[in-house]
Amino acid sequence: MATLLFQRAGWSLQISRTSRAFAISFTTALPRRQNPRHLAETSDGLRSSRHRSTPSTRHSTRTSQQDSARSIFTTTKVYQEQQAQRSSTAPVRPTPAEPTTPLPDLTDGLSDQPVVLDEGARQVDWTRSFHGLSSESFPKEAADVLLAPLEANDIEVKPDGIVYLPEIKYRRILNRAFGPGGWGLAPRGETIVTQKAVTREYALVVQGRLVSVARGEMDYFSPEGIPTAAEGCKSNALMRCCKDLGVASELWDPRFIRSFVAAHAKEVWVEHLVTKKKKKVWMRKDDAVRYPFKETRGFGP
Repeated sequence: MATLLFQRAGWSLQISRTSRAFAISFTTALPRRQNPRHLAETSDGLRSSRHRSTPSTRHSTRTSQQDSARSIFTTTKVYQEQQAQRSSTAPVRPTPAEPTTPLPDLTDGLSDQPVVLDEGARQVDWTRSFHGLSSESFPKEAADVLLAPLEANDIEVKPDGIVYLPEIKYRRILNRAFGPGGWGLAPRGETIVTQKAVTREYALVVQGRLVSVARGEMDYFSPEGIPTAAEGCKSNALMRCCKDLGVASELWDPRFIRSFVAAHAKEVWVEHLVTKKKKKVWMRKDDAVRYPFKETRGFGP
Protein backbone atom coordinates (compact mmCIF):
# COMPACT_ATOMS: atom_id res chain seq x y z
CA MET A 1 0.00 0.00 0.00
CA ALA A 2 1.32 3.46 -0.98
CA THR A 3 0.25 6.64 0.86
CA LEU A 4 0.87 10.28 -0.06
CA LEU A 5 0.13 12.93 2.60
CA PHE A 6 -0.07 16.73 2.22
CA GLN A 7 -0.57 18.58 5.48
CA ARG A 8 -0.91 22.30 6.20
CA ALA A 9 -2.29 24.33 9.05
CA GLY A 10 -6.00 23.68 9.19
CA TRP A 11 -6.27 20.99 6.47
CA SER A 12 -4.69 17.76 5.22
CA LEU A 13 -4.90 15.72 2.02
CA GLN A 14 -4.19 11.96 2.00
CA ILE A 15 -4.05 9.80 -1.13
CA SER A 16 -3.92 6.03 -0.63
CA ARG A 17 -3.39 3.41 -3.31
CA THR A 18 -3.70 -0.36 -2.98
CA SER A 19 -3.97 -3.18 -5.47
CA ARG A 20 -7.77 -3.06 -5.34
CA ALA A 21 -8.70 0.38 -4.00
CA PHE A 22 -7.98 4.07 -4.55
CA ALA A 23 -8.96 6.51 -1.79
CA ILE A 24 -8.64 10.29 -1.37
CA SER A 25 -9.25 11.79 2.09
CA PHE A 26 -9.51 15.55 2.60
CA THR A 27 -9.79 16.79 6.13
CA THR A 28 -10.21 20.42 7.19
CA ALA A 29 -10.87 22.11 10.51
CA LEU A 30 -12.85 24.98 8.89
CA PRO A 31 -16.65 24.95 9.02
CA ARG A 32 -18.60 24.24 5.87
CA ARG A 33 -19.35 27.16 3.54
CA GLN A 34 -22.71 28.81 4.26
CA ASN A 35 -24.92 30.88 1.94
CA PRO A 36 -24.52 34.74 2.03
CA ARG A 37 -27.92 35.33 3.58
CA HIS A 38 -27.09 33.18 6.54
CA LEU A 39 -23.74 34.94 6.91
CA ALA A 40 -25.46 38.38 7.01
CA GLU A 41 -27.88 37.30 9.67
CA THR A 42 -25.17 35.90 11.91
CA SER A 43 -22.49 38.57 11.38
CA ASP A 44 -24.13 41.09 13.75
CA GLY A 45 -24.58 38.48 16.41
CA LEU A 46 -20.98 37.43 16.14
CA ARG A 47 -19.79 41.04 16.25
CA SER A 48 -21.89 41.83 19.35
CA SER A 49 -20.85 38.72 21.15
CA ARG A 50 -17.15 38.93 20.32
CA HIS A 51 -16.33 40.57 23.67
CA ARG A 52 -18.65 38.38 25.68
CA SER A 53 -17.82 34.91 24.37
CA THR A 54 -17.71 32.25 27.00
CA PRO A 55 -15.79 28.98 27.19
CA SER A 56 -19.01 27.12 26.37
CA THR A 57 -19.41 29.16 23.18
CA ARG A 58 -15.85 28.45 22.08
CA HIS A 59 -16.35 24.76 22.83
CA SER A 60 -19.52 24.73 20.75
CA THR A 61 -17.73 26.32 17.79
CA ARG A 62 -14.84 23.82 18.04
CA THR A 63 -17.29 20.93 18.24
CA SER A 64 -19.09 22.04 15.08
CA GLN A 65 -15.75 22.30 13.26
CA GLN A 66 -14.78 18.80 14.42
CA ASP A 67 -18.16 17.45 13.34
CA SER A 68 -17.65 19.01 9.92
CA ALA A 69 -14.20 17.47 9.64
CA ARG A 70 -15.49 14.11 10.92
CA SER A 71 -18.30 14.08 8.38
CA ILE A 72 -15.81 14.58 5.54
CA PHE A 73 -13.55 11.81 6.86
CA THR A 74 -16.49 9.45 7.39
CA THR A 75 -17.63 10.00 3.82
CA THR A 76 -14.20 9.08 2.54
CA LYS A 77 -14.08 6.00 4.72
CA VAL A 78 -17.43 4.72 3.48
CA TYR A 79 -16.30 5.23 -0.10
CA GLN A 80 -13.17 3.24 0.58
CA GLU A 81 -15.13 0.32 2.08
CA GLN A 82 -17.49 0.29 -0.88
CA GLN A 83 -14.55 0.14 -3.25
CA ALA A 84 -13.04 -2.78 -1.33
CA GLN A 85 -16.37 -4.56 -1.23
CA ARG A 86 -16.94 -3.98 -4.94
CA SER A 87 -13.50 -5.30 -5.81
CA SER A 88 -13.92 -8.34 -3.54
CA THR A 89 -17.24 -9.27 -5.12
CA ALA A 90 -15.92 -8.88 -8.65
CA PRO A 91 -15.61 -12.21 -10.45
CA VAL A 92 -12.10 -13.60 -10.51
CA ARG A 93 -11.06 -15.14 -13.77
CA PRO A 94 -9.59 -18.59 -13.18
CA THR A 95 -6.11 -19.14 -14.40
CA PRO A 96 -6.25 -21.58 -17.30
CA ALA A 97 -4.59 -24.83 -16.30
CA GLU A 98 -1.96 -26.29 -18.55
CA PRO A 99 -3.18 -29.35 -20.39
CA THR A 100 -1.70 -32.45 -18.82
CA THR A 101 -1.95 -36.05 -19.88
CA PRO A 102 -2.63 -38.34 -16.89
CA LEU A 103 -0.19 -41.20 -16.45
CA PRO A 104 -1.75 -44.57 -17.21
CA ASP A 105 -2.39 -46.91 -14.32
CA LEU A 106 -0.41 -50.06 -15.14
CA THR A 107 -2.44 -52.10 -12.67
CA ASP A 108 -5.35 -51.89 -15.12
CA GLY A 109 -3.32 -53.69 -17.80
CA LEU A 110 -0.77 -52.70 -20.41
CA SER A 111 -3.21 -52.51 -23.36
CA ASP A 112 -0.79 -54.44 -25.59
CA GLN A 113 -3.23 -56.66 -27.44
CA PRO A 114 -1.42 -58.20 -30.47
CA VAL A 115 -2.40 -56.92 -33.89
CA VAL A 116 -4.94 -59.19 -35.59
CA LEU A 117 -4.09 -59.65 -39.26
CA ASP A 118 -6.65 -59.64 -42.05
CA GLU A 119 -7.93 -62.96 -43.37
CA GLY A 120 -6.32 -62.28 -46.74
CA ALA A 121 -2.92 -61.34 -45.32
CA ARG A 122 0.01 -63.47 -46.41
CA GLN A 123 1.69 -63.37 -42.98
CA VAL A 124 0.93 -66.00 -40.37
CA ASP A 125 -1.19 -64.72 -37.49
CA TRP A 126 0.72 -66.18 -34.56
CA THR A 127 -1.93 -64.95 -32.10
CA ARG A 128 -4.13 -67.91 -33.10
CA SER A 129 -2.24 -69.99 -35.67
CA PHE A 130 -0.52 -73.34 -35.07
CA HIS A 131 1.23 -73.32 -38.42
CA GLY A 132 4.00 -75.94 -38.78
CA LEU A 133 3.45 -77.57 -35.40
CA SER A 134 5.10 -81.06 -35.41
CA SER A 135 5.45 -80.99 -39.18
CA GLU A 136 9.04 -82.32 -39.09
CA SER A 137 11.94 -82.77 -36.71
CA PHE A 138 14.95 -80.50 -36.57
CA PRO A 139 18.27 -81.53 -38.08
CA LYS A 140 20.63 -83.64 -36.00
CA GLU A 141 23.06 -80.72 -35.52
CA ALA A 142 20.35 -78.60 -33.90
CA ALA A 143 18.98 -81.52 -31.89
CA ASP A 144 22.42 -82.29 -30.42
CA VAL A 145 22.71 -78.69 -29.16
CA LEU A 146 19.21 -78.72 -27.68
CA LEU A 147 19.59 -82.10 -25.95
CA ALA A 148 23.16 -81.61 -24.69
CA PRO A 149 23.49 -82.23 -20.92
CA LEU A 150 23.97 -79.21 -18.74
CA GLU A 151 27.27 -78.31 -17.20
CA ALA A 152 27.31 -78.11 -13.43
CA ASN A 153 28.80 -74.61 -13.51
CA ASP A 154 25.76 -73.29 -15.39
CA ILE A 155 23.21 -74.36 -12.76
CA GLU A 156 22.36 -71.95 -9.95
CA VAL A 157 20.73 -72.54 -6.55
CA LYS A 158 18.11 -70.25 -5.02
CA PRO A 159 18.06 -69.52 -1.26
CA ASP A 160 15.07 -71.87 -0.88
CA GLY A 161 16.97 -74.77 -2.47
CA ILE A 162 15.43 -74.66 -5.97
CA VAL A 163 17.93 -75.26 -8.79
CA TYR A 164 17.50 -73.34 -12.05
CA LEU A 165 19.20 -72.28 -15.26
CA PRO A 166 19.41 -68.51 -15.86
CA GLU A 167 17.18 -67.36 -18.71
CA ILE A 168 20.10 -65.91 -20.69
CA LYS A 169 21.53 -69.42 -21.03
CA TYR A 170 18.29 -70.65 -22.64
CA ARG A 171 18.77 -67.95 -25.27
CA ARG A 172 22.38 -68.97 -25.83
CA ILE A 173 21.33 -72.57 -26.44
CA LEU A 174 18.69 -71.49 -28.97
CA ASN A 175 21.19 -69.23 -30.73
CA ARG A 176 23.71 -72.09 -31.01
CA ALA A 177 21.03 -74.43 -32.37
CA PHE A 178 19.22 -72.14 -34.83
CA GLY A 179 21.37 -69.03 -35.10
CA PRO A 180 20.44 -65.49 -34.01
CA GLY A 181 17.20 -64.51 -35.74
CA GLY A 182 16.20 -68.11 -36.42
CA TRP A 183 13.76 -68.18 -33.52
CA GLY A 184 11.47 -65.77 -31.65
CA LEU A 185 8.66 -65.36 -29.13
CA ALA A 186 5.28 -64.21 -30.43
CA PRO A 187 2.68 -62.97 -27.91
CA ARG A 188 -0.68 -64.69 -28.23
CA GLY A 189 -2.65 -62.32 -26.04
CA GLU A 190 -2.41 -59.13 -24.04
CA THR A 191 -0.59 -58.83 -20.74
CA ILE A 192 -2.82 -59.56 -17.76
CA VAL A 193 -1.94 -57.62 -14.61
CA THR A 194 -3.35 -58.81 -11.31
CA GLN A 195 -2.80 -57.34 -7.87
CA LYS A 196 0.44 -59.26 -7.39
CA ALA A 197 1.54 -60.78 -10.69
CA VAL A 198 1.89 -60.27 -14.44
CA THR A 199 1.05 -63.05 -16.90
CA ARG A 200 0.98 -63.44 -20.68
CA GLU A 201 0.90 -66.27 -23.21
CA TYR A 202 3.73 -66.61 -25.76
CA ALA A 203 4.45 -68.89 -28.71
CA LEU A 204 7.97 -70.07 -29.54
CA VAL A 205 8.43 -69.86 -33.32
CA VAL A 206 11.50 -71.47 -34.90
CA GLN A 207 12.36 -70.97 -38.57
CA GLY A 208 8.82 -69.96 -39.48
CA ARG A 209 6.89 -72.67 -37.66
CA LEU A 210 5.29 -72.99 -34.26
CA VAL A 211 7.17 -75.13 -31.74
CA SER A 212 5.53 -74.57 -28.36
CA VAL A 213 3.05 -72.37 -26.47
CA ALA A 214 3.40 -71.46 -22.79
CA ARG A 215 2.15 -68.85 -20.36
CA GLY A 216 4.71 -66.88 -18.40
CA GLU A 217 4.21 -65.24 -15.05
CA MET A 218 6.15 -62.97 -12.70
CA ASP A 219 5.37 -61.34 -9.35
CA TYR A 220 5.77 -57.61 -8.63
CA PHE A 221 5.70 -55.64 -5.37
CA SER A 222 4.77 -52.10 -6.53
CA PRO A 223 3.21 -50.59 -9.68
CA GLU A 224 6.63 -49.19 -10.66
CA GLY A 225 7.90 -52.77 -11.00
CA ILE A 226 5.25 -53.88 -13.54
CA PRO A 227 7.42 -53.22 -16.65
CA THR A 228 10.27 -55.26 -15.17
CA ALA A 229 7.82 -58.00 -14.22
CA ALA A 230 6.48 -58.02 -17.80
CA GLU A 231 10.00 -58.69 -19.09
CA GLY A 232 10.49 -61.43 -16.52
CA CYS A 233 7.17 -62.93 -17.60
CA LYS A 234 8.50 -63.23 -21.15
CA SER A 235 11.65 -65.01 -19.95
CA ASN A 236 9.56 -67.36 -17.83
CA ALA A 237 7.46 -68.28 -20.87
CA LEU A 238 10.64 -68.94 -22.88
CA MET A 239 11.93 -71.30 -20.20
CA ARG A 240 8.66 -73.24 -20.24
CA CYS A 241 8.59 -73.43 -24.03
CA CYS A 242 12.11 -74.83 -24.08
CA LYS A 243 10.91 -77.85 -22.08
CA ASP A 244 9.20 -79.11 -25.27
CA LEU A 245 12.55 -78.95 -27.07
CA GLY A 246 14.33 -80.90 -24.31
CA VAL A 247 16.46 -77.92 -23.23
CA ALA A 248 17.63 -78.27 -19.58
CA SER A 249 15.26 -81.18 -19.05
CA GLU A 250 17.41 -82.35 -16.11
CA LEU A 251 16.03 -79.54 -13.97
CA TRP A 252 12.62 -81.24 -13.99
CA ASP A 253 14.07 -84.62 -13.06
CA PRO A 254 13.78 -85.19 -9.25
CA ARG A 255 16.66 -87.69 -9.16
CA PHE A 256 19.01 -85.27 -10.94
CA ILE A 257 17.98 -82.46 -8.58
CA ARG A 258 18.71 -84.53 -5.47
CA SER A 259 22.08 -85.67 -6.73
CA PHE A 260 23.08 -82.16 -7.80
CA VAL A 261 22.09 -80.63 -4.47
CA ALA A 262 24.03 -83.29 -2.57
CA ALA A 263 27.14 -82.74 -4.67
CA HIS A 264 27.14 -78.99 -5.29
CA ALA A 265 24.87 -77.25 -2.71
CA LYS A 266 24.93 -76.58 1.02
CA GLU A 267 22.63 -75.10 3.65
CA VAL A 268 24.11 -72.48 5.97
CA TRP A 269 23.02 -70.07 8.70
CA VAL A 270 23.29 -66.39 7.79
CA GLU A 271 22.74 -63.19 9.76
CA HIS A 272 21.49 -59.89 8.37
CA LEU A 273 24.06 -57.20 9.14
CA VAL A 274 21.42 -54.52 9.79
CA THR A 275 18.47 -56.30 11.39
CA LYS A 276 20.60 -59.05 13.02
CA LYS A 277 18.00 -61.63 12.02
CA LYS A 278 19.19 -65.18 11.37
CA LYS A 279 17.89 -67.71 8.89
CA LYS A 280 18.91 -70.76 6.88
CA VAL A 281 19.65 -70.45 3.15
CA TRP A 282 20.81 -72.76 0.38
CA MET A 283 23.75 -71.87 -1.85
CA ARG A 284 26.39 -73.46 -4.04
CA LYS A 285 29.38 -74.88 -2.21
CA ASP A 286 31.76 -72.81 -4.32
CA ASP A 287 29.91 -69.54 -3.57
CA ALA A 288 30.41 -67.17 -0.64
CA VAL A 289 27.78 -65.41 1.46
CA ARG A 290 27.18 -61.93 0.05
CA TYR A 291 26.20 -58.60 1.60
CA PRO A 292 23.96 -57.78 3.47
CA PHE A 293 24.36 -61.23 5.06
CA LYS A 294 27.24 -62.95 6.78
CA GLU A 295 27.67 -66.58 7.63
CA THR A 296 27.08 -67.34 11.29
CA ARG A 297 26.19 -70.10 13.69
CA GLY A 298 22.66 -71.14 14.52
CA PHE A 299 20.66 -70.29 17.64
CA GLY A 300 22.36 -72.98 19.70
CA PRO A 301 25.38 -72.44 22.02
